[in-house]
Amino acid sequence: MKRKLSSIQMPFLLHISEAYCTTPTAGLQTIRSIPPIHMQLQFEARFTSIYRLRIPLPPNITDTQPRDLEMKATGWFTHPSEHLKPNQISFEDGEAYIARKDIINIFTDGSKTEHGVGAAFCVLTNYIWAYQWSAKLNDNNTVFQAEFTVLHGAVIYESHLSNHNTSKTHVDNRASIMASSNSKITNETSRKIFKILLKNPRQNVSWVKAHAGNIDNERADQLAKDATQHG
Repeated sequence: MKRKLSSIQMPFLLHISEAYCTTPTAGLQTIRSIPPIHMQLQFEARFTSIYRLRIPLPPNITDTQPRDLEMKATGWFTHPSEHLKPNQISFEDGEAYIARKDIINIFTDGSKTEHGVGAAFCVLTNYIWAYQWSAKLNDNNTVFQAEFTVLHGAVIYESHLSNHNTSKTHVDNRASIMASSNSKITNETSRKIFKILLKNPRQNVSWVKAHAGNIDNERADQLAKDATQHG
């Protein structure tokens, strides 16, 4: 039923956002702050049960925790004059990156399988894998939320590097980059990423094409898939 409702909602989201048809449904929902239909139905059902019919919820139903689903933020979180530098965000395919000694490359990815949802990133320094991080998310989370989680973790890692090092994070999800570089976004995780990038102008985020034979990006993809089972 979730898939059927999602297929009904998808063409409307595409027309509203004027996005490419390959854009993930969850990404469009997050950017436009429009919840999935099945979640909206659940909300309406609970609201009717509690406030109108006065029916208490069964003991096996619990409220959704904020950490499981993205919460919508309100109000301004940065001054309108504050923007990221033009070279901090790139939507060109970053496959032909240069592995120089003064540049640290980080590859991120999120994955959802029958085992669950996982996120991971790995760090390439001087042609050597210097660090890797992975986590298993809640089964309620989407791939788009996994992409946000790992991008947030990667920019935090970058912010703790030495000031003389220039770092570049490679992401194969364009929607998450667009949301994180938008100063007016209402997504809490996007706001955190934006603030970190704003404070660290030497950090760069670049898009890399997924499943195009990029060995480094495929490593991050495999780590994310492994995280769906092992965390």
